[in-house]
Amino acid sequence: MREYSTPLAIRIPDTGNLTDDVVRNAHEAADDVVLSRRADGAWVDVTAARFLEEVTSVAKGLVAAGVEPGDRVGLISRTRYEWTLVDYAIWFAGAVTVPIYETSSPEQIGWILSDSGARAVVAENTTHLARIAQVRGDLPELNHVWSLDDNAVDVLRRLGEDITDEHLERCRTTATPLDLATIIYTSGTTGLPKGCMLTHGNFMFELGVAVEELDEVFGSDDACTLLFLPLAHVLARIIQVGCIKRRVRMGHSSDIPRLVDDLGDFRPTFVLAVPRVFEKVFNTASQRATADGRGAIFDRAVETAIAWSRGRDRGRVPIAVRARHAVYSRLVHSRLRDALGGRCQWAISGGAPLGERLGHFYRGIGLTILEGYGLTETTGAATVNLPDAHKVGSVGRPLPGTAVRVADDGELLLRGGQIFAGYWNDEDATAEALERDGWLHTGDVGEVDDEGFVRITGRKKEILVTAGGKNVAPAVLEDRLRAHPLVGQCMVVGDGRPFIAALVTLDAELAPEWARARGLSPRVHDMVDDPRVRAEIERAVEEANKAVSRAESIRKFALLAEDWTEEGGQLTPSLKLKRSVVTREHRDDIAGLYDG
Repeated sequence: MREYSTPLAIRIPDTGNLTDDVVRNAHEAADDVVLSRRADGAWVDVTAARFLEEVTSVAKGLVAAGVEPGDRVGLISRTRYEWTLVDYAIWFAGAVTVPIYETSSPEQIGWILSDSGARAVVAENTTHLARIAQVRGDLPELNHVWSLDDNAVDVLRRLGEDITDEHLERCRTTATPLDLATIIYTSGTTGLPKGCMLTHGNFMFELGVAVEELDEVFGSDDACTLLFLPLAHVLARIIQVGCIKRRVRMGHSSDIPRLVDDLGDFRPTFVLAVPRVFEKVFNTASQRATADGRGAIFDRAVETAIAWSRGRDRGRVPIAVRARHAVYSRLVHSRLRDALGGRCQWAISGGAPLGERLGHFYRGIGLTILEGYGLTETTGAATVNLPDAHKVGSVGRPLPGTAVRVADDGELLLRGGQIFAGYWNDEDATAEALERDGWLHTGDVGEVDDEGFVRITGRKKEILVTAGGKNVAPAVLEDRLRAHPLVGQCMVVGDGRPFIAALVTLDAELAPEWARARGLSPRVHDMVDDPRVRAEIERAVEEANKAVSRAESIRKFALLAEDWTEEGGQLTPSLKLKRSVVTREHRDDIAGLYDG
């Protein structure tokens, strides 16, 4: 058993709650811009004083509607300014926010609202209202449904006009660090989602240490970020609370087709994304360079960026690499930086392993990705790479006040002030996850080096055991394969089988471009049977196999015409693979890999 901890160096408040940040900002820096919102195609600044005023007025409406301290209020919407506004208004009313992914089905919405006992829900649009309407009959405790697109904010403002400041202040100050701030339902790769109970104290601990450790990211005078991940995900929520806490200007974007334009207008100094976003940015740039006849230059620029970053880790970048790096920084790397607005120096990544090669590439072009690790149950990051303590390929060291332990079976255990209070209405699941002395079983397998840097090697329940008794962690191979521009998703199989194999889908956006550039049919259904496409996937498999032993390597693969998506039910909202669903839907394809 191996254990590593980082001592807590700051004092975490033992009174108050998350709403104190909004009040303090308005009192200390009323005219500081804390948010920017899109209105009529332009960014409109929101000062600390204005945000407090808007939050207060919406919170009064909730109170007037009968929402009491401790009540649960659902929130289902894309990432937009009003998400943050309503979230804090719920807290000002002393209530508990229950976020719901905006892509959730009526059944999922019904389960979350029913299980949490939500008294009210704020939805975004008619689509969400229609889904709620389908299950409304099974929700006797749900008293109110408001829609953002149907002027919910103005409706609540008018509703709360008779609520006094003193009454609201009593509601606002009801919650202590021990009280619930939110119940976040894990998207779940199997079974019904479980509600993770996160307290105000969990957030106060997490952000108290995280923003201090990431001062170089959050602390500059011009620091700002554009959120585009779903705020129903704990990672985006932590960035939201951290920005409010440190008065870092924050914007929202949910229109993915115009995300590049939004980034160009907003010009963030740091961004938050999951690894799949960084993979797609890289693969898209590679494909476009090839289509424009600049593929060879792009490839050399990539290798130079990686070599430069690896040289920095060794403490010496060769002169020849420095010279090439200076040239490609102007010719190629600058274009990628411009795609993020031109000022972005830092990126925070979590949710899945990024991969060492991509980490070195992005650092080599001037965008350092600070990869971290955590769960909904840990209120976001428990370990993180820092600007001055960074090891590419790892997920960093434990945050101050946090300990990590590697159990005898390789499972990672975590302990600290950010560990959740348990699962809502599920004592058995809570007892299974949390030991009495505070250690959380993560379900992930990993290792800790002598300097305390953590590496994630797989999921405990996803370890495959071949017929020959070889234990195989599929994530290593899958991460490598998905890095190829042609590959959309992949799933390694082989549990109880004589060898390891894989199901591979083609990327619905990039694969047709790749085909057109080579004079092939751009129809994905044609591509799966094309020998040139299969040969390219073979090369990708061979590259992935370099990361593992012969016994762990992929021997065969099945190329599938349909990509896996959240809408199709194969991916969770945080883009994790639902292995049981894919296995069930493709049982014949898997069987075919082992015929004979």
